[in-house]
Amino acid sequence: MGILRKIIAYSLGLILLFLIVAARTQDPAPDPGPAEQEVAAETAHGGEGEGVFAPGEFIFDHIGDSYEWHILSYNNFHLSIPLPVIVYSRDKGLNIFLFSKFHHGHSDYRGFRFETQGKNRLKIVEIMADGTTARPALDISFTKNAFAALITIVLMLWVFLSVTRAYDTRKGEAPKGLQNLVEPFILFIRDEIALPSIGKQKYERFLPYLLTVFFFIWINNMMGLIPIFPGGSNVTGNITITAMLAGFTFVITTISGNRSYWQHIFNPPGVPWWLKIPIPLMPFIEFLGILIKPCVLAVRLFANISAGHIIALGFFSLIFIFGQMQVGLGFVVSPLTLAFTIFMTMLELLVALIQAYVFTLLSSIYFGMAIPEHHEHKEHKSEG
Repeated sequence: MGILRKIIAYSLGLILLFLIVAARTQDPAPDPGPAEQEVAAETAHGGEGEGVFAPGEFIFDHIGDSYEWHILSYNNFHLSIPLPVIVYSRDKGLNIFLFSKFHHGHSDYRGFRFETQGKNRLKIVEIMADGTTARPALDISFTKNAFAALITIVLMLWVFLSVTRAYDTRKGEAPKGLQNLVEPFILFIRDEIALPSIGKQKYERFLPYLLTVFFFIWINNMMGLIPIFPGGSNVTGNITITAMLAGFTFVITTISGNRSYWQHIFNPPGVPWWLKIPIPLMPFIEFLGILIKPCVLAVRLFANISAGHIIALGFFSLIFIFGQMQVGLGFVVSPLTLAFTIFMTMLELLVALIQAYVFTLLSSIYFGMAIPEHHEHKEHKSEG
C-alpha cells in the first residue's frame, strides 16, 4: 500500500511539474504573409467576412479533441498547455516533442506538420521527401481527452487507496471523510446493481469492474462540466472512449459466458425448429444481438453527453448571434440565455450520474445473462 501511494504521489508531482513547464506563453509564430492571412481568415470564418461568429465552429471546437489544453485567450494572447507529441516514422524514427513546436499549424517541426486543412485536418502528418504528406506509421500522441482520462485515473487511484487505508486503520469505526463520501455509492452498486443482476454466487467477480467503470464515467462526466483546467474536456463525449468501455464489457461478457448462455444463443429453447433449420434465423438474430449490445452502450453514453454539451453551448452562442445582429439585442437576450445555460448545466449534473448508473446497470445485466446458473440455484433451493 505504501509503495502504491508513493507511486501516485510521484505521478501527481510529475504531472504538476509538466503543467508548470508547459503552461507558458507560446513562442511567437512567424508572421504569415498576406496570402496566408487571407486563407486563415476564410478558414476561420467560413468566408463570411472578418468578425463573423460561427456557432458551429465554436461548439465543435469546445467538444472536440485537440493536442493542447486551451486555458484562455485575450486579444492576441493565448494561454494553453501543449501536450506531448509522440510519433514514429520509418524514415525519421521516434520523435517526442511538445505540440507548441507547431505554432498552431504555422510551422513544421522535425519533418512533421499539423494540418489545418484537407483530409487530415487537425491531425499530425509526416512530410515526405517529395513534399507530399502522409500519416506517420505510429501516432500515440497525447490529446486533451487522453490526458484528462489519465488525470481521472490518478484521481481514482488516490481516492480508492485512501479509502482502502481508512478501512484498514479504522476497522469497526464510523466512516468519515472520503470514506464517508464513497461508501454509499459502493454499497448502492453492490446491493442495487450487482447482486440483483448477477446473483450472490458470482457478483464479487464483476464488482471491481463495475465500480471502476461507474466512477470513471461519473468523474469524467463531472469534470467535463468544469469550464477551467483540469475540467472542460469531453472524455465520455468521445466515441472512441465510450467504444473502449463498451468493448471491455463485451469482452468480459463473452469470456464469462457459460454453456447455458451459448446454448441460448445458437439453439434458443422454445423456438420452432423451422426458425433454426435449415436457415438459422433465430441464432443469427441472437448472435447479432451480442454485437449490438456494446454498440448501444457506446452510442448511448456518447450521444447523451455530447448532446448536453451542444445544447448548453448552443444557448450560450445565442448571446453572440443576437449581438452580431444588434448590440442591444445581445444585452436583452443575455439574462434569458444565461438562465437556460445554468438550467442545462444543472440538468447535466443529474445526467452525469444517470449515464454512469445506466452504463453500469446494463453491463451488470449482460454479465448476469452470461452466467444464468444462479437462477437455477434459487429454484432448487425453493423446491427443497
